Amino acid sequence: MTAPAPTPDATREAVLHAVRAYAEQLTELSHGLHDDAEPALQEHRSAARVAALLDTAGFTVTRPLAGLPTALQATYGTGELVIAFCAEYDALPGLGHACGHNVNGAASVGAAIGLAAVADRLGITVRLIGTPAEEDIGGKVLLLESCVFDDVAVAMMAHAAPEDSVGASSLAIGAWDVAFHGRPAHAALAPWEGVNALDALTVAQTAIGLLRQQLPPGSLVHGVITAGGDAVNVIPELTRARYEIRAPDLEQLALVRDRVHACFEAGALATGARLELEPHGKDFAELRQDPFLSEAYTAAARSLGRDPQSRHGETMASTDMGNVSRLVPSIHPTIGYDTGGAKQHTAEFTAYGKSPGADRAVLDAAAAMALTAVTAAGDPDRRRHLLDGVLRRPVLDRRPG
Repeated sequence: MTAPAPTPDATREAVLHAVRAYAEQLTELSHGLHDDAEPALQEHRSAARVAALLDTAGFTVTRPLAGLPTALQATYGTGELVIAFCAEYDALPGLGHACGHNVNGAASVGAAIGLAAVADRLGITVRLIGTPAEEDIGGKVLLLESCVFDDVAVAMMAHAAPEDSVGASSLAIGAWDVAFHGRPAHAALAPWEGVNALDALTVAQTAIGLLRQQLPPGSLVHGVITAGGDAVNVIPELTRARYEIRAPDLEQLALVRDRVHACFEAGALATGARLELEPHGKDFAELRQDPFLSEAYTAAARSLGRDPQSRHGETMASTDMGNVSRLVPSIHPTIGYDTGGAKQHTAEFTAYGKSPGADRAVLDAAAAMALTAVTAAGDPDRRRHLLDGVLRRPVLDRRPG
């Protein structure tokens, strides 16, 4: 593959100038999202903050979007090549922005603003898509199914992390809400008259624990009990849990899902409880990062003094950006800052979300993504390839699988 051409100096400086001009507002956005952390599908104030800054920057903002009250779209320019940045801003219940979505979201907003400064000269349309509920039901998948990405030629976002990296894949994931329905009875006087829903879940969990040895490499099963009974002296008539299944790709996910489903059926069979399984949200596909865009991003990040490490052949956790990447050439690099050794999804990681390193990560990721877009739009062969890809795109590619 031919190496991406360097960004012309004048265009590069225009992008960097635009990002620097909004540095204070982007930092304030990141901090505001961090301090007012809202969980999935409740990100009303977060979406409003994002929309307000983009409106100030001259974007045309649409919200809500595709029936999602906390989704939004902001557009600048009228060029034929549509380049989108995905902004996440949902937090984790009880942990706040333990995955750094305040950094992710602000960086994408900054990238959109930086690229808007050169949109006319490059003949592009810049789109910022506010994508809620990545930590839960998968807002990007819902937006895909609502055709929001159908004309997008390139999609990008950067994810907060303890280190800079590029090229990794992610695990496909699917989730269930699980319920066992039994029959209550006095736990001492007549326990034999009851059907113990908690026992049913215990049998299922034991079966899953034993199944793990036989799962294919890279497959994971994990869950939490959300209801397990109300009184110790009453046989539990209802238990609830949420379980997630992960695998290297959607195809293997389907196989593992069947095996885990049998474990829940075993709990029902052993106890006489009635099993109820409901999908929770959308399946997330494995992430496929575009090689050309990855190289362009790496070059841009290095020009800013960063050194993203190649993680090709490795996997991170799971993201609904994987579904986007099956339709649209995409990248999802990580942008690093010092977290004292803490990993995502911990209170310790949350504590570093407004650090000077996190603030620099917002601005550097914004500039690197915008410069990546400039490289793709300015390369005649790549531009033609991207535009042809939109024209050839089958509608059914929007769905995973």
